[in-house]
Amino acid sequence: MNLKLISCDVFFREMCALAARTPNRVDVQFLPKGLHDLKSDQMRERMQEAVDAVPADTYDAILLGYGLCNNGLHGLKARHTPMILPRAHDCITLFMGSRKRYLDYFENHHGVYFKTSGWIERGTAEGDLKQLSIGHLHGMDMTYDEMVEKYGEDNAQYLFETLVEAQSKSYGQYTFIEMGVEPDDRFERMTREQAAERNWQYEKIQGDLSLMERLVNGQWDDADFLRVPPAHRVVARYDEGIVTTAPDQQT
Repeated sequence: MNLKLISCDVFFREMCALAARTPNRVDVQFLPKGLHDLKSDQMRERMQEAVDAVPADTYDAILLGYGLCNNGLHGLKARHTPMILPRAHDCITLFMGSRKRYLDYFENHHGVYFKTSGWIERGTAEGDLKQLSIGHLHGMDMTYDEMVEKYGEDNAQYLFETLVEAQSKSYGQYTFIEMGVEPDDRFERMTREQAAERNWQYEKIQGDLSLMERLVNGQWDDADFLRVPPAHRVVARYDEGIVTTAPDQQT
């Protein structure tokens, strides 16, 4: 098959490795992880631009290397070519290989912040995406010195402590997912060091490429993948199916 893959670049190493050994021809396009930091409708608009730029009568399918990502794919339209996407809430399902494994881990490990080589290399929004990100709009990405300059020292001290406290309440562990495509142990070491600096727990687990591999190999069973026919759009569901399709009259 001749396939077009549009993927978040947190999967850069994994998707490149898989595209190199699939029997299919896969043309790969990576979009910056910063799209995930935008409001859901803004992310969908950027995604739609990428999908609409794919020429007609060229590919058998457009593959999406994404989860639903805070409803960022809700409403995304297939024009002339079918779209295929994993049934996943977010990228951690793809890194772990299945919804069940992610859910089992999540239920038994509360307050976990996941890290992979892609999240470390490419997880920071830059340029216009940083300016439009929810974190930037709420001042959550400001340094302490920037807060002092904008709000004064007393207010900056309060805001900084509040943000640190809120993060500490939400998270208490870094989990590094090793995918087998890392060049060495640098990413694991960075994660371990950050955990020590914050006095958080640390764990390394083995990732699973099988879900991404089936995506690029064309093994799209209905249990794990959604096929969006032309003139249809992605619709978020609030059950284990995660996503479904609906006709789009304006396509």
